[in-house]
Amino acid sequence: MLYLIYGPDEYARSEALAALKARVPADVADLNMTTLDGRRTTLDDLVTACEAMPFLADRRLVIVYDLLKHQKAGKERDELRAYLERVPDFCDLVFIESEDVDRRSALFTFLKKHASVHECLPREGAALLTWLHERAQSLDVSLDRDAAQRLTLLAGNDGRLLVNELAKLASFVGRGGRITVREVDLLVADMQEQNLFAFIDDLSARRRSAALSSLRRLFDDGQAAQYILFMMARQVRILLGVKDLVAQRMRPDDIAAQLGQKPFVVRKAIEQVRGFSDADLRQLHRRLLELDHASKTGRAEIEAGLELIVADMCS
Repeated sequence: MLYLIYGPDEYARSEALAALKARVPADVADLNMTTLDGRRTTLDDLVTACEAMPFLADRRLVIVYDLLKHQKAGKERDELRAYLERVPDFCDLVFIESEDVDRRSALFTFLKKHASVHECLPREGAALLTWLHERAQSLDVSLDRDAAQRLTLLAGNDGRLLVNELAKLASFVGRGGRITVREVDLLVADMQEQNLFAFIDDLSARRRSAALSSLRRLFDDGQAAQYILFMMARQVRILLGVKDLVAQRMRPDDIAAQLGQKPFVVRKAIEQVRGFSDADLRQLHRRLLELDHASKTGRAEIEAGLELIVADMCS
């Protein structure tokens, strides 16, 4: 049988593949599974893998990663499509595509008609919250609705990241425990904050290309440009405060208490301020305030303005 598992949610892809692997008897799984890299796989490689007889099992599993993405139009693709019509009945051939596929291609069209297709999209809204509650139940803990919403706010909707964070929370509260907003805020890092740290790292090191890419990543997080501007200004104010208190030889934990920040935020800021002078930080803060005012009066567009500030700071 033919399978196509594709889409941006890596964890959903891995779950779908795990379900297929579970059908192969564990004691002979190594003898009845073949994994191929689609970037280097030839049609001969694929035929050899598919037509090898199962050993002490009814079926064998052949898994091919990213073949559709790298398969060019022409004779080779036509021959592959033709072979898919005669894959042995005892073989389960699975195509795993880590990125979206060309839905107009002949291979995708064929698989859409003749294969079991599983599109792995990130969960959203109520479906995401329901999934989190089900995962929590499987870990023998309860998850407050507010805590689930807070978790998605901090970690986004990346399946792999959410599963890891939920496992960490479940371990913290123990079997039969209850995960509330308090535990989420205590243990889960804000991914948008982490992306902001990465951006400030690149900016402080004057890595122009990397800083512009990090800024674009912040935009791609889905937050409004005005919010990113606010967060950048907030981070610069933290850096100014940290730089002043470090000069006074205060300890990181004491700095965190005085600024009302988490200790890890302060430790990160201590690393970042080394790349800025006082004048750099004050100029950056002034330009951010000017951009905020200009955007509100219709004289500037925030995204373009932020990119210009980054380019100037890194020049």
